[in-house]
Amino acid sequence: MEQFQLNDELIMKIAGLISAKKNSNLKKLVKDIHFADMADVINLLSENQGIYLIKLFDSEKTSEILTELDENVREKILKALSVKEIADEIEELDSDDAADILAELSEERKEEVISEISNEDLADNLIELLSYKEDSAGGLMAKELVKANENWTILKCLGEIKKQGENVTRVHSIYVVDDKERLIGRLSLKDLITAPSKNKIKDIYIPKVDSVNVMVSGEDVAKIMSKYDLEAIPVIDDQKQLVGRITIDDIVDFIKEEAEEDYLIAAGIQGDVEADDSILELTKARLPWLFLGLVGGLGSVFILEGFEEFMIDPDYKALFFFTPLIAAMAGNVGVQSSAIIVQGIANDVVKGSLLKRLIKELGLSLINGIILGLLTIVFGFIIDQPIELSLVISLSMLCVIVVAALIGTSIPIILEKRGIDPAIATGPFITTSNDIFGIYLFFYIAKIFLL
Repeated sequence: MEQFQLNDELIMKIAGLISAKKNSNLKKLVKDIHFADMADVINLLSENQGIYLIKLFDSEKTSEILTELDENVREKILKALSVKEIADEIEELDSDDAADILAELSEERKEEVISEISNEDLADNLIELLSYKEDSAGGLMAKELVKANENWTILKCLGEIKKQGENVTRVHSIYVVDDKERLIGRLSLKDLITAPSKNKIKDIYIPKVDSVNVMVSGEDVAKIMSKYDLEAIPVIDDQKQLVGRITIDDIVDFIKEEAEEDYLIAAGIQGDVEADDSILELTKARLPWLFLGLVGGLGSVFILEGFEEFMIDPDYKALFFFTPLIAAMAGNVGVQSSAIIVQGIANDVVKGSLLKRLIKELGLSLINGIILGLLTIVFGFIIDQPIELSLVISLSMLCVIVVAALIGTSIPIILEKRGIDPAIATGPFITTSNDIFGIYLFFYIAKIFLL
């Protein structure tokens, strides 16, 4: 299969055909373009051109395109579509994708769209899916799946599976339920095909099956699916009844969104923002953390004022030239430590007591601090700096590195245990706090040994 090439020439050609309203030529041009690539095309077109394309094709083609569009583009297109047009698009989608689109509508419009859906089972499924938290197993699952009752014969099961399979895009597993719809196992396709047709499902099903409750968080679902290499996982309610399934593509999308969110948090940006958002939205996302940086900077000023005697004494004025170095080392070490812990928490490898983790980090930071301190002393010799000054700087750096590492390690773990996203610890929060603490520690040690 030849790789699709998205370029300015194609965009201009499509835009020209839209302007000329040459619909037959337009349909022929984009007929073989994958829906995900068509979404990229529409993202680059103007709002009116994108709406034109969506309305030009039938819902069978455009419904999948809608799910791949940038959120801002999709929001504008949905506003331009009628309630009936949105309902037609949704009826072509799997229930989880349909629920995701519905969730972006206002409550009033959401109800109007659901009332226009002709498939009552789909409408009920969407109402159920929208009742769960977006980042829970219930919010991630799709209702489409293939299941078999334990009391069915093999012959009846094959017929029922054929009917159910018509509504399922990909059949990863066949789940087995009892008469109360409780999940009790799964079926091997090989066993199903080779077993005598008069046998019952209860005679051949595999009782061991991994599942998750509807209220489990998306992060925990991702960990389970990753740990056991699952392509899909069934979702059950509190009564153990089978209510849906989560497939690998859904969990990959969730992980991607979580990673993007954590990256923004670590960079000191709050909220779900993108580069093409309005200036007001970007300002609201960035300003709180910049304010924290301002507070931290002002705190450093007051700390430096408290050690004004070093600035007056000509023998020790050189200490101020090393202030950026100490602050930088504190911030960098803190971010390194917290980033490793945050990654470990995300991958579920940070286990055991906090004390053991801190002892390990203490040993690592002592080794790094001693090596960097010795290099600082060597640098002092090269620039002919007084040895007592070099020793104080080296000792301060060692202490700052140790403290920054301990702070960077402990804060994410504490935040995670309190139900707060630990990714916040890798951003300006850690950097600013370690900068302030590092500067104070530097001058306090200098005051003890030099004055």
